[in-house]
Amino acid sequence: MQMSDIQFSTTDWSKVERTEHQGEIGLAYWRTQHFGSIRVRMVEYTPGYVANHWCVKGHILLCTEGELHTELEDGRKFTLSAGMSYQVADNAEPHRSFTEVGAKLYIVD
Repeated sequence: MQMSDIQFSTTDWSKVERTEHQGEIGLAYWRTQHFGSIRVRMVEYTPGYVANHWCVKGHILLCTEGELHTELEDGRKFTLSAGMSYQVADNAEPHRSFTEVGAKLYIVD
């Protein structure tokens, strides 16, 4: 990831428009900013959320609240709680997430 042509700025995430994304079960709410080719999101999954696809996009993801379960296509499973993160490259390991209790995430991709 090359970070260039980004001036110093701050983001008040409460003022960024929230968009709704339907999961297989539940909803995801995204607040998204773009800085050059980098997308940064604050994401909230409702309790019971299950992703509706296998994702192949690379991310750096930090769980800030709740608990997130992530399954890789090869069957491995991981659980993140607040303060934990994961990172995965583009097209490296298809993954999908779900949460029983809800989760808030900070994601860079």
